[in-house]
Amino acid sequence: MSARPDLLGSEALAQAARGDVSRSLWRQAGRRFRRNRAAMGSIVILALIALTSIFVPMFWPHGIEDASWESIMTPPGLADWHWFGTDANGRDLLVRTFYGGRISLTIGLLTTVVALVIGVTYGAVAGFVGGRTDGFMMRFVDVLYSLPLIFFIIILVTVFGRNIFLVFVAIGAVEWLTMSRIVRGQTLTVKAKEYVESAVAIGLSQGAILRRYIIPNVLGPVIVYVTLLIPTNIIVESYLSFLGLGVQEPLTSWGLLISQGAGQLDSAPWLIFFPATFLAVTMFCFNFIGDGLRDALDPRDR
Repeated sequence: MSARPDLLGSEALAQAARGDVSRSLWRQAGRRFRRNRAAMGSIVILALIALTSIFVPMFWPHGIEDASWESIMTPPGLADWHWFGTDANGRDLLVRTFYGGRISLTIGLLTTVVALVIGVTYGAVAGFVGGRTDGFMMRFVDVLYSLPLIFFIIILVTVFGRNIFLVFVAIGAVEWLTMSRIVRGQTLTVKAKEYVESAVAIGLSQGAILRRYIIPNVLGPVIVYVTLLIPTNIIVESYLSFLGLGVQEPLTSWGLLISQGAGQLDSAPWLIFFPATFLAVTMFCFNFIGDGLRDALDPRDR
């Protein structure tokens, strides 16, 4: 007994949606991205910042908490390996800047991963299921949007005390909301495509359709948004540390260093210059990468 022709056509459409055509589009996007010099240069710069943040504190002659009373507020120079100068406690600013890069980049990446996992799953389910479930899920997102981030963090700090884990929880608990809205909108568009209707017609489960067709086909806008969300989360962490609600001593971050240097701007401008420069360069790099990905994944916007 031969298979029904309409089902064979449905299977062919579904296989084409996730097969050679999809892979070819991703390869073309990769080639367009590699031709973007600003984006590729930004990747190199970010890699250098990440590597130096990892290895410099391991091998530098000074530790992040090593205080030298003879070198308090020393300007940048080659003497005694204080290339970025020292702070009011005689601690080396270079090693603290790179150690702060570890914390800021880690917070930016991990909170973005949390937002990515929760937001993509939540938005894909809401958009694909639709109906009352979609309405209820998105109204829940609207309620969370109405809660101020600072108020939420103050509650966490008051109840659980100050530690770096709360920074991850607080930022990750808020930043997935926009991600879920983006994924939901893309899911509603993808759900109307012929290959999704074909997958439904051949009897695939909702979970399989989400994994094979919905989520892979909404990854383009999601990847672009992720590159913009990482610097946003780093800025949020810096803002919280600047207010004294984020990273606490003996740990440090770019935001905390900027907060400490702001009070010494007239007498020791290097205390704010170096961490602020690294923070600004990192922000620019992520934005250039995001622009490159946007142009590569949707060349009509170029």
